[in-house]
Amino acid sequence: MGGRPVVVAARRTPIGTAGHAFKDVAVDGLAAPVIEAVAGEVGRPVDDVVLGNCTGPGGNVARVSALAAGLGHGVPGLTVDRQCGSGLAAILVAGQAVASGEMDVVIAGGAESASTAPLRTPRGADRPYERAPFAPGGHPDPDMGPAAEALAARYGITRVRQDEYARLSHAKALAARAAGAFEEEVVPVGGRAEDQRPRALRAASLARLPAAFVAGGTVTAGNSSPVSDGAAAVALVADGSRGGLPGLRLVAGSVVGCDPALPGWGPVPAVRRVLVRAGVDMGQVAAVEIVEAFAAQVLAVTDALGLDPLAADRERVCAGGGALALGHPWGATGAVVVTRLFSRLVRSGAPAGTLGLAAAAVGGGLGVAALFEVVV
Repeated sequence: MGGRPVVVAARRTPIGTAGHAFKDVAVDGLAAPVIEAVAGEVGRPVDDVVLGNCTGPGGNVARVSALAAGLGHGVPGLTVDRQCGSGLAAILVAGQAVASGEMDVVIAGGAESASTAPLRTPRGADRPYERAPFAPGGHPDPDMGPAAEALAARYGITRVRQDEYARLSHAKALAARAAGAFEEEVVPVGGRAEDQRPRALRAASLARLPAAFVAGGTVTAGNSSPVSDGAAAVALVADGSRGGLPGLRLVAGSVVGCDPALPGWGPVPAVRRVLVRAGVDMGQVAAVEIVEAFAAQVLAVTDALGLDPLAADRERVCAGGGALALGHPWGATGAVVVTRLFSRLVRSGAPAGTLGLAAAAVGGGLGVAALFEVVV
């Protein structure tokens, strides 16, 4: 029968820095607890699980995780790879299945265990490669750090602004944690119930860090996100069958391509397309969650969209901090931002009709965005 898809439950693991908090936890060991948690909140049979994942062991991570979560043999599982946008793209795919009427309840999100991901070696090579290509030969294919540096240079994003944004992300995350803002969304894993990374940063300390990717550049370890482990999942149902559960109705979603030389720019056309499709402007959006891969990338995007996260929009953009502070588990991070929107809007009791926006930039030149509306 179908209907507009609504997120009625959203949970995530704590996020750990790769090689530390969850260094021995496989990707399904991260995904299964959040899948089980959101399935329990919905209390109805689950038709499918759609998970984003970038570097895992293969074998259909979503299917393996669904079985590990105890959902039963009948739940198939689909694994999505849109790199850093995978978790958000998985939610859009699940929303399409619900809207079409093919499925009634779909759990979607993402999981990444950079700590346990296998090393891959091409046949005949004597060592593993660092990453798979984001683009074929003859096209730009920068690593994300140099790409963020190029974006900063193109759009004049200064080191001072980048460092201040990073400092603020950590400060907001620490304040949100102290206020209990993460408690209802986090599912403990291995006895850990808090994100590992957020810490108080001093402007002077950030200013002393050297450029991390390009000599004389502005992108440093301090204003970049870390490689991380974590998972997040949401449950989507049709609006007409949510049984009075409050949630986030998926209004519009978009996946677009952009110049692979400047992949951090992807959210700009993706967000613009979503706003046009929904017939709204940025001024009507109450809450924005953008994946904070690099401060340079966030500031280039927010400048283009008319947002000022360092001043006027400080509490609108990533109000509880983002990936710079919490960590950036690639395949999961797009679902983490939706979970954060759910807490900011649904768990906090925002009125019906309140709009929230989630967005992510993707290696290879992609942008993913989704606009949600509170329903009660």
